[in-house]
Amino acid sequence: QVRLVESGGGLVQAGGSLRLSCTAFASMLCLETMGWYRQAPGKQRELVAAATSGGSTNYRDSVKGRFTISRDNALNTVYLLMNNLKPEDTAVYYCNAHRCGPYGGAVGDYWGQGTQVTVSS
Repeated sequence: QVRLVESGGGLVQAGGSLRLSCTAFASMLCLETMGWYRQAPGKQRELVAAATSGGSTNYRDSVKGRFTISRDNALNTVYLLMNNLKPEDTAVYYCNAHRCGPYGGAVGDYWGQGTQVTVSS
C-alpha cells in the first residue's frame, strides 16, 4: 500500500501562485508515475499534470505554460507549481501515483486525500 500526503492548497487571488506538494510513504517504494488531478464541483476528475520516473511530463492544455510539475525521487515527492492562477482552476486537487511494475510499466493506483485550491476573481 502507498500513502500519499498532500499539502499546499489554499485561497489565492487570480494571477497569484501556489505550490502543491505530495509525499509518498511505503516500504520498498518505487513510483513510476506521480501526478495531479483535479475535480471541480459538478465536474469529472481530470488530469492536470503527470511525471514519470524517467523525467517525462505531460500537462492538460489549459495549464500549459502556467503550471510546472517536478519530482524529487529521493524524497518520493511530487510538486505542482501553479502560476497565473485563474478562477477556473478552482478545484480539489488530488495527488496520484503508480508503483513500478515488476517487469516494467506501472501498477496500482493510489490517491491522496485532496487539497482545496480556490482562486478568487
